[in-house]
Amino acid sequence: MNLNLEGKRALLCGSTDGIGKACAYLMAERGAGIILAARNETKIKSVLRNLAGDGHSYICADFDNPDDLKQKTNDHLAEMGPVHILMNNTGGPQGGPLIEASAEEFEIAFRRHVIANQYLAQAVVPGMKKLGYGRIINIISTSVRQVIPGLGVSNTIRGAVAQWAKTLALELGPDSITVNNVLPGYTNTERLKDLLGKWAENTGISYEEMVEATSQKTSLRRIGEPEEIASAVAFLASAAAGYISGTDFPIDGGRFGV
Repeated sequence: MNLNLEGKRALLCGSTDGIGKACAYLMAERGAGIILAARNETKIKSVLRNLAGDGHSYICADFDNPDDLKQKTNDHLAEMGPVHILMNNTGGPQGGPLIEASAEEFEIAFRRHVIANQYLAQAVVPGMKKLGYGRIINIISTSVRQVIPGLGVSNTIRGAVAQWAKTLALELGPDSITVNNVLPGYTNTERLKDLLGKWAENTGISYEEMVEATSQKTSLRRIGEPEEIASAVAFLASAAAGYISGTDFPIDGGRFGV
């Protein structure tokens, strides 16, 4: 099985924390040239310094401003050349009951996830077609299959991204470009820690008790690690995954219940 990424270039979004950073580290170790894309330049440079190999670069852009992201990405690709791999990944919408969500919350989330993904795909696909190799991987959520209470806007937008990706897979398949969704379950990231803290407060239990209760909602009875999600992403980016497209991959420790 060929999991090597030597000679491949990967544009990795949201790559300064959590799952995105873990993906950057692993894919660099496997030989890929990495383009980090995130909004915090200090964090970007910190990750950049610690990547294995050389020839890496970055795009500093705010995903809440898709037009700026589009321009900077197109400029970078025009200067540095095309990429073989795109990983779409950015911070999820704030939590709260769906019925209480404002129209603005939906608009922000739609721009950050759907519109940004669309612009990035439009930027990289022409190059992928010329290279004869393309992998688009979207980090979304298990809420695509089973909604998560208290994350109404996120549940809605993640579903939109999943359908966008499956449609794109159908359109790009003849060009040997695969499009897949990775659905992380409860993963040890700052976002999950923040959510667990809020859920604990709302439920009237301690943070530690909430972590344990959440762990019990998985078959493996534990929270996952970003590196475990990264392993799946790196596989989907490799030549070994060339016949996998239009698919949702839950990496969730066997999550069940609500």
